[in-house]
Amino acid sequence: MKPRKVTKAVFPVAGLGTRFLPATKSIPKEIMTLVDRPLIQYAIDEARAAGIKEFIFVTSRGKSALEDYFDHAPELESALRKKGKEDLLEVLKDTNMDSGAIAYVRQNRPMGLGHAVWCARRLIGNEPFAVLLPDDVIAAEKSCLAQMVEAYEQTGGNMVAAMEVPPAKASSYGVLDIAEDMGTIVRAKGMVEKPKAEEAPSNLAVIGRYILSPKVLTNLNRMKQGAGGEIQLTDAIAEEVGAEGTGVYGYRFRGQRYDCGSKAGFLQATVAFGMARPDLRDEFTAYLHDTIAQQKAAQ
Repeated sequence: MKPRKVTKAVFPVAGLGTRFLPATKSIPKEIMTLVDRPLIQYAIDEARAAGIKEFIFVTSRGKSALEDYFDHAPELESALRKKGKEDLLEVLKDTNMDSGAIAYVRQNRPMGLGHAVWCARRLIGNEPFAVLLPDDVIAAEKSCLAQMVEAYEQTGGNMVAAMEVPPAKASSYGVLDIAEDMGTIVRAKGMVEKPKAEEAPSNLAVIGRYILSPKVLTNLNRMKQGAGGEIQLTDAIAEEVGAEGTGVYGYRFRGQRYDCGSKAGFLQATVAFGMARPDLRDEFTAYLHDTIAQQKAAQ
């Protein structure tokens, strides 16, 4: 039996973004831009490309700029129209969401990713759903979530995006314990949140894209604390390993992932996306080459 279509997605955006202070003192981290698009726009575009129709934001106090970003801006649109700037009006179309397409729920205190997803339970209902972490920006010819949706139609159950990482970095991720490696897809027999390098069951790490069964929400209802004293989404997913009719699968996606939750990752993504833009590539690449040459000469 083919699994139900995935049409809902949860975006946990309640974090304080302390690694980017002082910028995040006044603006949500998710509004920070790679070139000229906010992080959250990349996540929304990826979800749209995968067929998502309902977008659920788990927010917190001070995130009103996120809500405003996806609203219409009549004054701006009118000014652009009067000046004949149709190209910019076209750009704005991607930032507008239909009435009722986005819902917002509050996470009133930070208790972990699992708790953030649990906050959206009433809007998810008894349907499979996706979770996208905007910190993880993935450059891919076909969006990462679209790739996963295609694979999920064959496997059902629960699916997490996975990539290989050096053993020394395993402690920064949830890591899959692999029961069967089928190439692009692996079947998991366990998941470990942030293991020590010597205790990691594999080098296949989970990154911020998930397709989950509503049974995960039932597991989260227990409010079981995990690593760091937080309610871990990884733990709730791991409970579905081996469960009848569900199971947990890892998906080796095609694309380049950038960790925009770190300053180094954000800068790397900025360079990569800047160099990928036809309107910026030549000038930007020349500048980078000149800068590197000057640095070498100075040494």
